[in-house]
Amino acid sequence: MQTSGNDTRFGDAVAAFYQQHLVPLIFAPYAVDLAARIARVPTASVLELAAGTGVLTRELAARLAPGTHLVATDLNESMLAVAQAQETARKVDWRQADAMALPFADASFDAVVCQFGVMFFPDKVHAFAEMRRVLRPGGTLWFSVWDRIEANEFAQVVSETVGAMFPDDPPRFLERLPHGYCSTEVIAEPAAFETVTAVSRAATPGIAALAYCQGTPLRGEIEARDPQGLQTATAAAAEAIAARFGTGAVEGRIRAVVVRVTG
Repeated sequence: MQTSGNDTRFGDAVAAFYQQHLVPLIFAPYAVDLAARIARVPTASVLELAAGTGVLTRELAARLAPGTHLVATDLNESMLAVAQAQETARKVDWRQADAMALPFADASFDAVVCQFGVMFFPDKVHAFAEMRRVLRPGGTLWFSVWDRIEANEFAQVVSETVGAMFPDDPPRFLERLPHGYCSTEVIAEPAAFETVTAVSRAATPGIAALAYCQGTPLRGEIEARDPQGLQTATAAAAEAIAARFGTGAVEGRIRAVVVRVTG
């Protein structure tokens, strides 16, 4: 699946909404799970790709064995700026880096990890080759991807609602990218797969809608179709979530696939 510059661009506004709303809504439970898996295997050095605002980084910093060197990278400086402003349990080596051309020597890390970032890489075959290059012999690549959108309830409701507002050219960011790379047949690496289901919780339907509409590049797709339509789209998404899940605190199913590849 091809990506565009807009798909991978997380500006300052999106980064702030992402950290405040989307991280606790959907990313935090999987960060705990993935960090626990990685921490079970002794490692001297770990490289994280597409770290975003650092939700997995912070879990790794808290769980990895003392002395483990942790390097966290992201393409977007806006996301890294938010990540670096958060406290971590140990020193983290933050680096701006492109997964297509990693600035590290061959065989530099015992583990490479990427939570919900692989879907955004424009050339996944090349990105996987770069990950393998920087892994030491016997090292492990861990990554997670969202399952199909139908298995992620809030995302599906938001995508359908916003799409209906622009029937001639519906925004499809959520379907195309976050939920567009989940088939084990598409992921060609020899790997072990595990489906992990969790619960997404928000204090109100409006918070869930805000997270998806304004904390992801869906925001840019909405504004490209109607420069004044962001608030209207967010309100419509909130109403749709309330109609399905209730008007108070809401819960929805989320499902992801965790992938492990051992060199």
